Amino acid sequence: MGGPRRPFHVEHGDTRGITMSSEELTMPATADVADGAALTIEAATARRYAIVEDVNVRSGPGTAYDKVGRLSAGTFVTIGCQKPGETVTGPTGTSKIWDRIGSGRYVSDTYVRTGSNGYVAPRC
Repeated sequence: MGGPRRPFHVEHGDTRGITMSSEELTMPATADVADGAALTIEAATARRYAIVEDVNVRSGPGTAYDKVGRLSAGTFVTIGCQKPGETVTGPTGTSKIWDRIGSGRYVSDTYVRTGSNGYVAPRC
């Protein structure tokens, strides 16, 4: 990473005041954090996973929720948290787990290569 080292202030629940340099923090390339903005533990520890097959992005954990986007196979997503929802059969099997990839943005875990049939992120 280029530029000066800037500390990030991390807040999670009642825990506050944790700092780390930007070089010690791994974040998705698309994340924007303004100077002095709070960064959640969720964002600081999230991993990126590949979309296996083209998939619709939904506003909630099920196909009855509004379609709010579409992701192509090979796109990488960050799973902020996971929650149970509608059971879906997809390219990696059958599961009721839905991955939150942004505010009001969910994809069925069966379209994401997580390497697991269970939860890989905190529950929402």
